[in-house]
Amino acid sequence: MLSQTTEYALRAVVCLAATPEQPKTSQQLADETLVPSGYMSKVLQELGRAGLVRSQRGLHGGSMLTRSPEDVTILDVVNAIEPIRRIDKCPLGLESHVKLCPLHRRLDEAMGQVESAFSGTTISELMKEKAESTPLCESLKPTQVTVKKTKRSKSR
Repeated sequence: MLSQTTEYALRAVVCLAATPEQPKTSQQLADETLVPSGYMSKVLQELGRAGLVRSQRGLHGGSMLTRSPEDVTILDVVNAIEPIRRIDKCPLGLESHVKLCPLHRRLDEAMGQVESAFSGTTISELMKEKAESTPLCESLKPTQVTVKKTKRSKSR
């Protein structure tokens, strides 16, 4: 339902919220959230355009949230990247469908429920929620195994 870019944006915002007073570089965020660094730069630009993130240049620069994690909802992040599209007219363009047909009405109602759930959940709430898995920004990269190559002797 959510695009990969939106998923990456949510990861970035949660990671930034974990240390709200400390700017993080695009590369730090990419490493901590397991997002390709080029993609993270794009995500941060979109979040910046939406006013959720600000960038600070310089030696101790990086990105930071513009608002407290208590004031940022999942919907804020989703809308910054790819807003939830509600169905307000027949997607097929049928003139006879002045009102939404039963299928499209139900789909729109479902989108409304998702929108409501996202608008009612702050980033802070996500971070405080007890779960068996750790927050994405604290995940570790998979351990890289180094395999030592040995020369094979030719057998005759």
